Amino acid sequence: MAYQPGFTVTPRLLGIIEEVAALREKIISAIVQVAWIPTLQRDTRVRNTHSSTAIEGNPLTLDQVRALEEGRALTAVTERSRREILNSLAGLRFIEKRARKRHITHEDVLGLHAIIGAEVMDQGRTGRYRDILVKVGRYLPPAPEMVSGLMSELLGWWNKEASKWSPAISSAVIHHRVEDIHPFADGNGRTGRTLALWELYRRGFDTHHIFSVDEFYWENRPRYYEALGAVRKQGGDLTSWLEYTAEGLRLTLEKVWMRVQRLSAESGPKKIALRSKQERLLQMLRDQKSLAPREIWKAIGISKQGAMDLLNPLIEAGLVCRVGTKKSGRYILA
Repeated sequence: MAYQPGFTVTPRLLGIIEEVAALREKIISAIVQVAWIPTLQRDTRVRNTHSSTAIEGNPLTLDQVRALEEGRALTAVTERSRREILNSLAGLRFIEKRARKRHITHEDVLGLHAIIGAEVMDQGRTGRYRDILVKVGRYLPPAPEMVSGLMSELLGWWNKEASKWSPAISSAVIHHRVEDIHPFADGNGRTGRTLALWELYRRGFDTHHIFSVDEFYWENRPRYYEALGAVRKQGGDLTSWLEYTAEGLRLTLEKVWMRVQRLSAESGPKKIALRSKQERLLQMLRDQKSLAPREIWKAIGISKQGAMDLLNPLIEAGLVCRVGTKKSGRYILA
């Protein structure tokens, strides 16, 4: 029987997806042929790895993960912690190299798991579907003899039906379904999140691989698990899960946009290092679309001259511009 996810495209979900699409277009337009894309890609790989492994209990900090990604040695960390990070980094490189792959097979899924689970499995074997019963809290996933068939059904939907939906929806469906099937004896969370990211890559949503979505799940881990579990309480209806993951994607893109603005400011023709109040001002302009001078100095709590001291470098760097008349002009993001 073919897998058919159940959900409703609510006005809230549609609205968030539209915001996500607009933010994505803004980011893609801003980073065409810029020299610092590899820096942003490495930072994203580090952030995704840190967040996904931290969700599962890995104790390494973001800076320690960055050190391992850069090939630097770490002291006073366990071999298992180090191996989990290196495996996850390798898993991300695996899907980056296969970002254009149109047909995902069992071998692809098992190959990814073999990388992620290498030398860190508490039970079962890497690169193999489980042959044992497992329990996740109070949830009892399907019996092992059902796993291969259920994964075949999911792959069938992924390869034939997923493209009918926004990548924001299809990646979330894949994410949840893998966690629900729990196809491996260990390593399901890391593998499921990586497969969801792969869907964003292969659909061309994250062309440059700069969206660290797993940060959102890590920052409020209890809510992440609650959102996963809510689907079962709602009889398999994925609607609330899709709204949650779409919200996460929107917040992720907002963070990326701020990083893009900072890197643009640091490397543009008029280089500046953004101060905290300037970052706050850019965030206000993103949220409110435009601001009058008086609204700026009132919101930030500075004088008129102080507001201009913040604005002028942003204008010179091409991040902000003024529109309207001299008397009624407003500031917007360039």
